[in-house]
Amino acid sequence: MMPAPTSLDAFLHAIPKAELHCHLFGTVRHGTFAALNRRAGAPLAEQEVEDFYTRGEKPVGVLRVLRALDAHLVRTPDDLHRLAFEYLEDAAAHHVRYSEFFWNPTGTVHASGIAYRAAQEAIVRAIHDAHRDCGITGRLIAAIDREASPEAAVQMVEWVTANRCEEVIGIGIDYREVDRPPELFVQAYRDARRAGLRTTAHAGEFGMPWTNVRTALELLQVDRIDHGYTVVDQPAFARECAERGVLFTVVPTNSYYLRTLPPERWALDHPIRRMPGLGLRIHPNTDDPTLHKVTPTQAWAMMVRDFGFGLDDLRGFMLNGLDGAWIDDSTRRDWRATWSAEFDALRARLAPDIPTSGT
Repeated sequence: MMPAPTSLDAFLHAIPKAELHCHLFGTVRHGTFAALNRRAGAPLAEQEVEDFYTRGEKPVGVLRVLRALDAHLVRTPDDLHRLAFEYLEDAAAHHVRYSEFFWNPTGTVHASGIAYRAAQEAIVRAIHDAHRDCGITGRLIAAIDREASPEAAVQMVEWVTANRCEEVIGIGIDYREVDRPPELFVQAYRDARRAGLRTTAHAGEFGMPWTNVRTALELLQVDRIDHGYTVVDQPAFARECAERGVLFTVVPTNSYYLRTLPPERWALDHPIRRMPGLGLRIHPNTDDPTLHKVTPTQAWAMMVRDFGFGLDDLRGFMLNGLDGAWIDDSTRRDWRATWSAEFDALRARLAPDIPTSGT
C-alpha cells in the first residue's frame, strides 16, 4: 500500500533546514525566562514577561526585556549553557540540521559580569552537548552591540580573536540600526577580517536606507547581509548584489512591516516577496523565535502562505542557505546532495494540489 500523501505542514516540518540568522536571547523558552526572573527577585513584572511572548498586529516594544537578560537574569556560565542548549534542542525538533546563531558578548561581559572566556566556553559546551543529544551542528556568531561604542566593538573582536575556537566562526552586528550606521564599526570589521573571521551585518532593517546595505558590503566587506529589505528600493544596486551572489538572510516575521503596512497589504507589499524577482538570493530564518512566536517550520510556511512561493522556490532557498553557510566546501557539497535528495523524496509524497511554482 502506498503511504498517504504528506500534508504541506508535515512536509515543511520534515525538510532539512539551516538557520543562519537567530539571536540567542530571542530564543529563550517562556518557562526559562520566568524561572530566571523569579530567581533574580522579579526585576521584571509578570506582565512584562508575558508581553515578551505576545505577538499582536503591532508588537509591543521588547528592548527593555531583552536587555534585562544581561542586566538582571543571566548570571552564570551555566545560564548561558542552558539557553544555548535549549535553543538548539528546540531547533533540532524542527529538523534544523545546522545553525549559526548570534550572541552579544558586550552585554554578557559588562552587564552580566561573566568573563568572555567563561561565557564562550559555556556556549561551546552547549553546542557539543546538543550535537551529541540532538544531532544538530551549532556555530556561534559574536555580535557587535551597535548601541554601544565603536571602541566596544573593537574590544569585542579582540576577545574573540584571543580565544579562537572552531565553534566561533565570525562576527555580526545587531540591535538598533536607526541612528547607528554600519560605518561606525569599520575598524572592528577590519580587525575581524584580518583575524580570519567571517562577517555579516544587519542592514536595511527598520526601513533604514538601502545605502546601509551598500556600506556593509563595500566598506565593512561582509560576506552576507541580514535582513537587507530596502535593497529593493534601488533596483540597479539590487542587480549588483544579485550578480555578486550576496545572500540575504530574511525574516518573514520581521515586525517593522507588520507595523507600517496595512494588514490587508502586508504580505503583498513586503520586500521579501519582491527580492527573488530581482535576482537576489534569500534564505528564511526565525531571527527571534520565541519573541516572534514562530518556529523554523512556521517561518518556511510563511514563505508559502504569505508570500506565495512554491516548492521550486523553497528548494532554492534551502540551497541558498547552504551556499551562504560558513562551512567547508566538502561539507557543503555533501549537504547539498543529501538535503536535495531528502527534499525531493519528501516532495514526492506531497498531495498533488501543492503548487510547484510561486504565484
